[in-house]
Amino acid sequence: MRNREELKRHPMFVTLERIALYMDKYYIDGVIGLLPAVGDVFSALCTVPFVYFTLVVARSVPLTLAVINNTLRDILVGMIPFFVGDVLDFFYRSNSRNLRMIIGFVNGEQRIVRDVNRKAWQSVAVMIILIALIVLMIVLLMKLGTWVVSLF
Repeated sequence: MRNREELKRHPMFVTLERIALYMDKYYIDGVIGLLPAVGDVFSALCTVPFVYFTLVVARSVPLTLAVINNTLRDILVGMIPFFVGDVLDFFYRSNSRNLRMIIGFVNGEQRIVRDVNRKAWQSVAVMIILIALIVLMIVLLMKLGTWVVSLF
């Protein structure tokens, strides 16, 4: 891992702070989630800089796995139909969680480093389950949409 101060001054780190600020503190994630499918895709795309930073800049696979895990949870929660997922998006704040985790890891906070390293392999199993649940949710939402259309 690079020098801690160097990582915090990295231009991508500033981008991460801005994404977390706008998406979570200003509730853009929850508001844009009101747009079916588009909101979830946009929210997922906002995680790309986090993954890049953890994998390429911080050079930590366990940290990257933890960031991806948080993102998949956010996507799954956001996909809950009838605006329930959208309401929950206001509270989950995955970008802020990811930023706090990255800062703690970069600062060498033992609790966070230990948790990230311990959960690295658990994250892989959880991600596989979350991906399966996301696919299942897509299938169910498509069936629900077909059923609703058939009513008319």
